[in-house]
Amino acid sequence: MNGNPTLEQVNVGAGLALRAAGQWTVHHAPNLEKIVEDTERLKGAPANIVIDVSQVSSLDTFGAWLIERLRRSLTQGGVEPNVAGLSANYASLVNEVRQVKPGLVHKRQRQTLLGMLDGVGRSVVEVGGTLVGLIGMLGAILNALFRVIRHPTSFRFTSMVHHLEQVCWRAVPIVLLITFLIGCIIAQQGIFHFRKFGADVFVVDMLGVLVLRELGVLLVAIMVAGRSGSAYTAELGSMRMREEVDALRTMGFDPTEVLILPRIVALIIAMPILAFLGAMAALYGGGLVAWGYGGVQPDAFLVRLKEAISINHFTVGMVKAPFMALVIGVVACVEGAAVKGSAESLGQHTTASVVKSIFFVIVMDGLFAIFFATINI
Repeated sequence: MNGNPTLEQVNVGAGLALRAAGQWTVHHAPNLEKIVEDTERLKGAPANIVIDVSQVSSLDTFGAWLIERLRRSLTQGGVEPNVAGLSANYASLVNEVRQVKPGLVHKRQRQTLLGMLDGVGRSVVEVGGTLVGLIGMLGAILNALFRVIRHPTSFRFTSMVHHLEQVCWRAVPIVLLITFLIGCIIAQQGIFHFRKFGADVFVVDMLGVLVLRELGVLLVAIMVAGRSGSAYTAELGSMRMREEVDALRTMGFDPTEVLILPRIVALIIAMPILAFLGAMAALYGGGLVAWGYGGVQPDAFLVRLKEAISINHFTVGMVKAPFMALVIGVVACVEGAAVKGSAESLGQHTTASVVKSIFFVIVMDGLFAIFFATINI
């Protein structure tokens, strides 16, 4: 007898015997899969089925699982096929495989109009919940701020300075590096395309307006959202998990005043500083590229930059910065306060904090652009 696996169907009275033979191992996986699939397609098979494995010369976990799969697929009306002829060596293996519960098969549901409307409705409710949470947190922060204004000694100045160091001072190197490189890229691409029209010098106008008015503060806000916003969410979420926030309430302290307000104030102070430094780094990088790649001398660059921009361009960028910082801080604190008692929840809310912060920052930048265009600034 060769080792090729077989599965013979033999009618025995009113029943059916499936006689397995050969080596039912993973080495014969393709043949075994085809044999079992063909047998599973039996139509109108009798209820009394016996799977005879007495002629199986070798059996491993793969073969045992195929036998168990065949037994389950041929089960009809609660009547299960019997597995006969098991040797003592293989009986324990088949029994172990039988203990594995079949996984739930999720049938793909056809997308209907009602299902689509349900998904849209749930998304709208989720967005509405996010907005309500942001408004609630903003109200709590303003309430804490008014209390601090009435009683200035209650403000956690040391905590604010600590967070200002974390958010501003330690972020300076990465902000300078990224904005410097962005300024270089803008200048190089501008010169490359303007050169076709003999207008290399106009790259200075583009660089000045774009960096001071729009791109500089927006890039810094995105970096702050990814760096400081996620840190705020992780810190507050960890405190929630360790029940430190509840402990503060028990001791009579307002968590918003103790934990959130110093972070928000530090972020609002840090954002204009970082935006200014980032804009200067981008202009410096653009000037170097304009000099080295475009042949625009530094003196000519500065003269053209002075003619191209006005104080309004700088003011627009600086006005945006604190509002973007407020949005980033509020979103980060809302997500941190929503963390439940698991590490998975902490990771989900930290990710949501970064994504939502960047989204709201870009939306706010667009609204500011419309507003300043309306008042001709």
